Amino acid sequence: MQKVEYPHPFTNAAWEDEYQGEKAVWLRYGPYEAVMLPQIGGNLVAFRDQELLCCFLHEPAPEEMEAFKARPMIHGIPVLFPPNRYEDGRFAWDGRTLQLPVNEEETGNHLHGFLYNIPWTVDEYGQTGLESFVSVSIMIDESHPVYAVFPFHFSITLRYSLSSDGLMQYVRVRNHGNTVMPCLLAFHISVNAPFVAEGSARDYKLKLTVGQRWELDGRMLPTTQFQPLTPEEEQMRDSGVYPFFADMDNHYTAVPQNGRNRMELHDTVRGITLVYDVGNSYKQWMIWNNRAQEGFFCPEPQTNLVNGPNVDLRADEIGVFSLQPGEIWEESSRFYVRKAVQDNN
Repeated sequence: MQKVEYPHPFTNAAWEDEYQGEKAVWLRYGPYEAVMLPQIGGNLVAFRDQELLCCFLHEPAPEEMEAFKARPMIHGIPVLFPPNRYEDGRFAWDGRTLQLPVNEEETGNHLHGFLYNIPWTVDEYGQTGLESFVSVSIMIDESHPVYAVFPFHFSITLRYSLSSDGLMQYVRVRNHGNTVMPCLLAFHISVNAPFVAEGSARDYKLKLTVGQRWELDGRMLPTTQFQPLTPEEEQMRDSGVYPFFADMDNHYTAVPQNGRNRMELHDTVRGITLVYDVGNSYKQWMIWNNRAQEGFFCPEPQTNLVNGPNVDLRADEIGVFSLQPGEIWEESSRFYVRKAVQDNN
């Protein structure tokens, strides 16, 4: 865990500083701290609990910074828009065909969109008695390079805030143009397992609100068929499972449990559970666990099915939806820590 000297005497504060040589906005509230890198995709690269000595997100080490800047995909919380893979980089939308760059040579697909590694604008940061916060945004119009491959006039705003309830993540997409645009979004969150320095990944159990697993073809695109869940995947859905039980690069439907759509990562030794409650707008989950290598994994909430606009299924079934001119879509998610209830009897 990176140690810093805080420039403010308050328990809650927001300030600009550097993070391993990069411009950053730091947040602190009580035991929590977070770090946002606006120039590298608006990536929130750190969420920590200084009291519990937990680093919940996979942060880039100093020697990894150049690789991270080149492809900031497996650290922090990159923004994917549009998320995951699109066959030949192409899909039809509202009577025309959009052509995205083919940037995954081995599959011939477009992968992960175009917002995760470019500068975002810091709109505001600060603190109140109840929270510390940072808000960043990006505006795409005819003057922006992204418009050449995704010709829509829109903005995305990200707001992260720390409070006694943990870390709140708010996202808003607004269509500023005069044509109907697709709204396709995900977060490639990278979670540490273990999230304490002296911990063992074998002590961790992952629970995820998955439903059915999509069958993927050789190009990692869904076939529209489902595959049966393995016993370990059923455990992941129901009671929790060791996160590295197998090599996972899997795609699932999201099925809320008890009204909530979330990931839970439980440290069975310390009785600490990290909860990522993503909201019910995210209809799909991806999960990737770095070829089952212990250390971190990526549970990725997605609004839409991989390659969704090219799939012949109902739009509402696969989370493909549009924004009319002037329309707004927004969703809030939260990271928080749940501690085991002590029995005093």
